[in-house]
Amino acid sequence: IRTGIGCLLVVSGTQFYFYADLYVILPVIYSVICAVGLTGNTAVIYVILKAPKMKTVTNMFILNLAIADDLFTLVLPINIAEHLLHYWPFGEVLCKVILSIDHYNIFSSIYFLTVMSIDRYLVVLATVRSKRMPYRTYRAAKIISFCVWVLVILIVMPFTVFAGVYVNPNDGRKSCVLSFPIPESLWFKASRIYTLIMGFAIPVSTICILYTMMLYKLRNMRLNSNAKALDKAKKKVTIMVFIVLAVCLFCWTPFHLSTIVALTTDLKTTPLLIGISYFITSLSYANSCLNPFLYAFLDDSFRKAFKKMLECRPA
Repeated sequence: IRTGIGCLLVVSGTQFYFYADLYVILPVIYSVICAVGLTGNTAVIYVILKAPKMKTVTNMFILNLAIADDLFTLVLPINIAEHLLHYWPFGEVLCKVILSIDHYNIFSSIYFLTVMSIDRYLVVLATVRSKRMPYRTYRAAKIISFCVWVLVILIVMPFTVFAGVYVNPNDGRKSCVLSFPIPESLWFKASRIYTLIMGFAIPVSTICILYTMMLYKLRNMRLNSNAKALDKAKKKVTIMVFIVLAVCLFCWTPFHLSTIVALTTDLKTTPLLIGISYFITSLSYANSCLNPFLYAFLDDSFRKAFKKMLECRPA
């Protein structure tokens, strides 16, 4: 059973479904996502690390978000190769690495966005109360980012343990899969529920509560005070975080909804179901290359810093 974002279907027995159109189209789509995502996220990392004015708390979290997306796009060519070869030729160790990174991509984006949402809530709360935040520093953001990575690694650890190369006894075909103990179906359902709760239900519920409270406090302030809730710069950052979050949820919600469908129904494998499955997979992949464009459109400081980096200065 392969349960990363690489595959949403369970293929039972020795039956494999192969479609020429998908064989050609999917590598093209994945290659575009890889090229765009690797270029865009590398540019984000470069700008934030090199431009002095970009060293802010929010940008520290954006930096780690870009690193997580870059890590995934770096290994995407291996997923493309597996799709084209129709078997796994890369060995046990790389199988564990690839499946782990598949799952890092599921958890890291939403957890860093949760941290960014908490940060936005604290900023709004401090602004409403006209208080300063001496503890909100670039160094503190580094420590929090490190803690998020540790948390994600711990969450993904069970998948790393169960990842391995399975050899089909009938035709000798090797596959990189999650090899669960008996009863496999029960372990498979448990893994999907675990991913749904830890990778979607908990962080998304937290984010929704935070933004609801944030909007409530801003609304009350507009009603009870003539002062502006946020200055122009803070408003822009808050809007940017909200839009990045909305795009992330748009790309990932179908994946997690498919988990609910897989757990509650017994759908037969049909061409339509396979097409929907690969569309959902491609949509979740696409999230790794969209964020840099959002920063470029929504963040003036990022756009200016990037242009400055591209300037050709005379010797």
